[in-house]
Formats: sequence, C-alpha cells, structure tokens
Amino acid sequence: MKNELPHFNIGSAYGGTQDWCPTHWMKIGGCAAITACDCSLYFELHKHKRGLYPYDLKSISQSDYVDFAYVMEPYLKPRQTGIDRLDIYIEGFSKFLHEHKVTDINLTPWEGSNSLASTQEVITKQIDNGWPIPCLTLLHKHPDMEDYVWHWYIINGYEAFADSFMVKTVTYGTWRWFDLSVLWDTGHERKGGLILFS
Repeated sequence: MKNELPHFNIGSAYGGTQDWCPTHWMKIGGCAAITACDCSLYFELHKHKRGLYPYDLKSISQSDYVDFAYVMEPYLKPRQTGIDRLDIYIEGFSKFLHEHKVTDINLTPWEGSNSLASTQEVITKQIDNGWPIPCLTLLHKHPDMEDYVWHWYIINGYEAFADSFMVKTVTYGTWRWFDLSVLWDTGHERKGGLILFS
C-alpha cells in the first residue's frame, strides 16, 4: 500500500527551502514558515483555495517563493527557542489562513507522545484524504535524523510493507524516505508531533 501526494518544483528544488532566505533568522529558523508556505501552495494547487499565494501559480519562481516566505514570516516568526510547540504553529498558521479568507481548514495537534501504531493510522488517513502533514522533530537520538533536529518539515507520502511503514519527508527543497519507527522514536522525553488538517 502506497500513496504520495503531488508537490511542486521550483527549478530543481522539490518545494521551497529556508536556505534561499537572505536574512539570518529566516535562514536558520524559518522552517515552520517554509512548511506553511508549501502547504499554502498545496491548498491552492490541489484543494481549490484562493488568495493564499499572491504570485503566479503556473510558474512558481524562487524569487516569488522567497517573497512569499516573508509574507508568512510574521505569522511563524523565527525565535531563539524556535517554534518548538504545536500550539504556536497552529495559532500562527491558522491566523494566516483566516486573514486570507480561508476559514474552512482546521488545524489540530497530534502529540509526539502518541503511540507508533496510532500515528501510522493517522498518517495513512491524512495522506489518503489528500492532506500534507507538517511535522516537528525536536531532539533525536538517531544519527540519520541529524538534519531534522529542532526542525519542521512535511510528510506527504507513505508506503506500507509487511515489516515497516515508510514516510516521505519534504524539507530543504528535497525529499527523503524514513522508517516511521525511526522517525517517531526520538529517544527523548520532550517530543514534537504532527499538525493535522481537516
């Protein structure tokens, strides 16, 4: 069983990346805003929402995307501790959506303390219903997750095997597959979690 949501390309990049941002704080801490930008573009392209992305949807350029990241920045502003709680993300992105007249998309938290089995179920349901999933990882014990520490990224696909459940993660303008059991078991008491759209 496998399902991958469509995404968008900007040149050779798969989605946007905070690396394009010229200012220090957005470059090192803009990951939450970037996931919200990517989700907003997805809502325009695949959920028939209008008024979120103010530039040309038919030709998404790097310069327009960066400008859009700075439209999003006040709602998910980088800070010293990062956007390190799900409720901060929900408050900021919900405000952006509502102020841009999209009032029928709800955001709910899925805490990192939830079980692996129930998380696999909720990821399957979200992707099957056509929703990308912003994901927050805080600290992590596994060396493969080094680039994902204290980081927001998107899950936009899954593939279920007899002995594993793989998820497709999107960040830094590229994608990568992880075993959910590795991604979810951070080895630390303080967890991140998922944002569920409905």
